[in-house]
Amino acid sequence: MAPPTPLTFRLATPEDAPVLQPLVQSAYRGETSRKGWTTEADLLVGTRINVAGIVEKINTPNSAVIMAFSPSLSNDLVACCEVLLKPFKKIGYFGMFAVDPTLQAGGIGRQVLANAEQYAKSHGAEKMEMTVIWTRKELIDWYVRRGYMVTDERREFPHEELAKMDGENRALVADLWFKVLVKDL
Repeated sequence: MAPPTPLTFRLATPEDAPVLQPLVQSAYRGETSRKGWTTEADLLVGTRINVAGIVEKINTPNSAVIMAFSPSLSNDLVACCEVLLKPFKKIGYFGMFAVDPTLQAGGIGRQVLANAEQYAKSHGAEKMEMTVIWTRKELIDWYVRRGYMVTDERREFPHEELAKMDGENRALVADLWFKVLVKDL
């Protein structure tokens, strides 16, 4: 398989939120998400994040939403993520990671993750952490192959946040919680 075309990256502005929201939604929820391997469609229904939530992430101090574009696809938006810097702890939190489900498993995610890690490191982070739903073994394994360690820490799933989203949002399974993964940068 040929190596993926290098992506270009830029930081999102609030004006980008309406374009980012459908990308994030398509990567995690609904039928479109089933085209990729990162779907949460069997675990949760409803809105993953709304436009206002993305704007909030963009505007949060020490937070960056990174957009990835593919020159080989007319510079289309193909992925995004959030890096939330915790400067006093020298940690970056990696979240809102979304790759267009029709383009998953082609190396885009590896490039986005590497860019996010470099961004965090260039802003003083010595570690990157993330949370992953504990049932997502294949996703956890993917991160482990990229140098992340699964910690013993468990974080609760934000069920109350589901209720704040537009439309019907609910968990389809009981006992959702997050494993915490960490990597030294």
